[in-house]
Amino acid sequence: MTALWDWTQRTYLRLIDPVADWLVARGVHPNTITTVGTACSIIGGIIYATGHISTAGIWLGVTALFDVIDGTVARRSGKSSTFGAFYDSTLDRVADGAVMGGLAVFYASSAVHHSTTMVIVCIAGIIGAFVTSYTRARAESLGIDAKVGFLQRPERVTLLAAPQGIFGLALDGWVLIAIVWLLAVTSWITAWQRVAFVHRVTRSSDAANAASPRRRASDRPAARAPEGASGGEPTGATATPHTELA
Repeated sequence: MTALWDWTQRTYLRLIDPVADWLVARGVHPNTITTVGTACSIIGGIIYATGHISTAGIWLGVTALFDVIDGTVARRSGKSSTFGAFYDSTLDRVADGAVMGGLAVFYASSAVHHSTTMVIVCIAGIIGAFVTSYTRARAESLGIDAKVGFLQRPERVTLLAAPQGIFGLALDGWVLIAIVWLLAVTSWITAWQRVAFVHRVTRSSDAANAASPRRRASDRPAARAPEGASGGEPTGATATPHTELA
């Protein structure tokens, strides 16, 4: 399965290479591409909300290239930047929320497919996607690459587009229901996998940091009272500061 997904990604990237070259030649800024891609995702969410599931899936499948091509254009044009990475990550969350939010509105408002349960599942999927993203971002702020987990963003985007574009509301909407459940459950599994990964990575370093003050305290020579000083406590002793571990 992983090999098939890797092959699909490589093939897709080769197909969009000419588009990336065209954009680079015309000096299109990567942040502009990111903005357009997010706008397309919002439109896709609106189409989902109106019940045109197959149309929304096709739309998201076609416009997904903006989600990939901005990074390619940034590298090839030499316009990669820290803000660009931040901007891309931020708008990715907007796109995720818009698409799943559109599905939540569909299940809340549809006369035929109305389901309170599915509204809750969509909301859980939105939160799970956000937590999945946050765990990786927070890990990276600690110097840990936590790009692990069962379902990452490229797979989520694919599942939100391809099956709906092909099946729409086939089988009385059960294909869509299965996809939404899969996205919600696997997003939380991925978040938990990243939490577990960071826990494993940090456990040894945390133990070493906790033991270090004790070693330093035991190695410190005992303070001696000055000659001629009376009393049980050395007059030159210095109190060890209290340290709290956050």
